[in-house]
Amino acid sequence: MTDRDPLQFFLDKSNPDAWKAVIRLSRAVSDDARAAGLSDQLIELVNLRVSQMNGCAYCLDLHTRYAVDAGVSAQRLGALAAWWEAENLYTAQERAALHLAQEVTNVDDIDSVQAAQLIAFGQLNEEQYAAVQWVAMTMNLTNRISILSHHPVRPNKASKQALGESS
Repeated sequence: MTDRDPLQFFLDKSNPDAWKAVIRLSRAVSDDARAAGLSDQLIELVNLRVSQMNGCAYCLDLHTRYAVDAGVSAQRLGALAAWWEAENLYTAQERAALHLAQEVTNVDDIDSVQAAQLIAFGQLNEEQYAAVQWVAMTMNLTNRISILSHHPVRPNKASKQALGESS
């Protein structure tokens, strides 16, 4: 037994080689998605939606910054949690990818997964169809590592100001 607090245990640091392999997988999946013709905006929308569903604050913080860097608007970011209600903010390809990513994340109903796959296959070519699923699966993996590691979200300067803290 150890006196160490298990809620202060970073799973990624416990096995650096495995974590490095996950990072390599994540990079390979993103590169493959871009090579398939998926935009950085779509990739980050998928990453964010999966992270929203999993409740991973660390990944939400990180991928929100990546999405902003990719040019995703504040309006599209704000509506992402209910993208199907704001369908005019997302392309048909993005909607198909988001639907598929949601079902990849929540695979408890195979009929819903298959319906999403059929819809996505009509909007995405084969490489894009595979890439969206790989992006979602990889984001699910990194979400779980961050959640189980209790990775902290550190407030940036703007957040500190909003909280009344000094930099």
